[in-house]
Amino acid sequence: RIKLATFTPAEFLDADFPAQDSSLFSDLATPISALRGEIAWLRPQEICQTPRLFPDDSAQAHAKQGVLGDCWLLCACSMLLQNDHLMRKVIPPDQPQWGEWGYRGAFLFNFWQRGTWVEVKVDDRLPCINSKPCFSRCLSPAAFWVALLEKAYAKLRGSYECLWAGQVCEALVDLSGGVAERWKLRGSRDEEEEEEEKAEKGSDDRPLTLRNLPQLARDGCALSCSVYSSSRGVGELGQYHAMSMVDWREVRTVSGQTKCLLKIKNPWGRRCWDGVWAENGAGWKNLETSCARDLLGQAEQGEFWVDATEMQKDFDEVTVGYPISGNGHVQSIYTGAALPYSQHLTGHWVKGHSAGGCRNNSSYSSNPKFWLKASEVGEVLVCLLQHSTARDSGQRGVKVPAADSTLNHPHYQAIGLHMWKVEKKHFNLSQTLSKPPCACTATHAYEREVVLRAQLGAGFYLIVPSTFQKGAQGSFLLRVYSSSPTALSAMKVRDPALPNDVEGEWESTSCHGSWVPGLSAGGSRNFSSHSQNPRHPLTVTYDPGGTNIRVTLRQNCPPSAFQAIGFHVYKVRESQDEPMALTDMDPVASCVPHCYTHEVTLDCSLQAGAYAVIPSTYHPDLAGEFTLTWARRIPRKVVKSQEQLGQVIQEVSTVFFFCTSTELTYSFQKFGHIFSFNVFSLFS
Repeated sequence: RIKLATFTPAEFLDADFPAQDSSLFSDLATPISALRGEIAWLRPQEICQTPRLFPDDSAQAHAKQGVLGDCWLLCACSMLLQNDHLMRKVIPPDQPQWGEWGYRGAFLFNFWQRGTWVEVKVDDRLPCINSKPCFSRCLSPAAFWVALLEKAYAKLRGSYECLWAGQVCEALVDLSGGVAERWKLRGSRDEEEEEEEKAEKGSDDRPLTLRNLPQLARDGCALSCSVYSSSRGVGELGQYHAMSMVDWREVRTVSGQTKCLLKIKNPWGRRCWDGVWAENGAGWKNLETSCARDLLGQAEQGEFWVDATEMQKDFDEVTVGYPISGNGHVQSIYTGAALPYSQHLTGHWVKGHSAGGCRNNSSYSSNPKFWLKASEVGEVLVCLLQHSTARDSGQRGVKVPAADSTLNHPHYQAIGLHMWKVEKKHFNLSQTLSKPPCACTATHAYEREVVLRAQLGAGFYLIVPSTFQKGAQGSFLLRVYSSSPTALSAMKVRDPALPNDVEGEWESTSCHGSWVPGLSAGGSRNFSSHSQNPRHPLTVTYDPGGTNIRVTLRQNCPPSAFQAIGFHVYKVRESQDEPMALTDMDPVASCVPHCYTHEVTLDCSLQAGAYAVIPSTYHPDLAGEFTLTWARRIPRKVVKSQEQLGQVIQEVSTVFFFCTSTELTYSFQKFGHIFSFNVFSLFS
């Protein structure tokens, strides 16, 4: 007999997110930096005997926060436990687990990023101290879905330390692909009338208050509450802590009053509330004993009850995640209606081109503009999400859509949305923008995403997303959800025209090139390597006086990768074949200083002859790709006799006829030149 040896595949080791300090820390600026050198990486089967993703008891599947300050992420994880559709989207089912055939120590997760779902693969080695996970985990010590999801999200963001402090609304969107909003609580009661008045005037400052929370919970919204600083009820929490709202009850006191109680889950896993409805609080004495006992018995580990008055007084804000139906449709938190129609487009704010700032600036009209066509009356959500490069994860092996932004989380730009109803066929941009919008966000907000809600009738609408400050660069995703069919499109922007005072015919030529470090990335004339830059020949054959050449250099990359660019135009003599000899001379025209912008343009007046255009970045050894375009003024040939007409017609390959009210005009193109002539009685 032959004994067959069993083959055990090697366990997966994630080289993009290794079990090293580089995966734990980014800049050692948070309290977890004190753990440097104390953390060991263990797989779940080294932590407990029977690891699994989810426990049998669903109550034990909730997250418990460790020493990492990512309560905001754990609040979003609670949403997944309430929505099986999203849980299966984020954590694909049927992945081989410990002790099962096919297990290799690797798990897959999906996160929504910039309009698409991206897959993140991690190994199951977890940071531990004293053989226990030191960061987040499930209440059940044998369940690991929370710890592994946290690791995958840390890989997406760059490191575990990058998860320290964040916004619940951002995590809700990343785990659902939906929409989330933040509402201020403290002082909202005094401001309620003002908010309702603003809403009536068309702004999107929402009039919803705490009285709506029970209905929102009943509708399946993901709810969380946050504190910015210590308060009487949550003194133990200190500053900046987020918790989940998991349930609500409407009860009647012994005096006949109706109270709405909200159940809060603290991700720390312990009860920290010392308010009226704490475990031994005075509020329970106002309820029937059986009712009080029942509600207290429903509070699991880390859960406690509060009433609306305490919520308003001791918490700073509430985050509301829009419900996601089983078929993936967003539902309105205002009307409860399904919003099954969705679309999105990307856009950019580019300094000097499309970063016009807010309506206080005369350049506001240069901002990106979008058409929204509504086919019938319906509810519409317009969401403006700005991108951040602070957590680009290409270095971690995660294929996230390119981050076209220069922003660093959490220092977002203040962004806002304005919308105008227009007649597309009779559209005057300046007149439209000078009128009050039909809907807008209340203010520009320093948020990753702002949401504009409106009830729109059929017709065309102009949407203008903007930053508050003029010249603030960045990229964004514009999303639209609606209850009825809509069509979203970007307004086409015309290329810059030639100077109005330049007459005649023009022809354009384009070529593509690249700056390669060590080869063709020589930098500006301030560096001795300038001659290494690409050299593009330009021949001028026509010099009528005045502007006859326009050169445009465009860098082909997202705004986040912009370099300072410029170019020089050199006169080429017959004896100057070497690039060094050319760049030793002074240029005849220069587009400087180098600018961090999408494209730079220079109008020139050059004599007939041979030239070379040398584009460059300011600093040498910077990689990039570019397009160089030059427009040349070309002569017009006028035929004045029948003899000349016959000679010309024999030479041309294509003849175009253009009729006017008084004469017949012939034009043709040959060798890059456009010839035209007028015929009065030649064919009479």
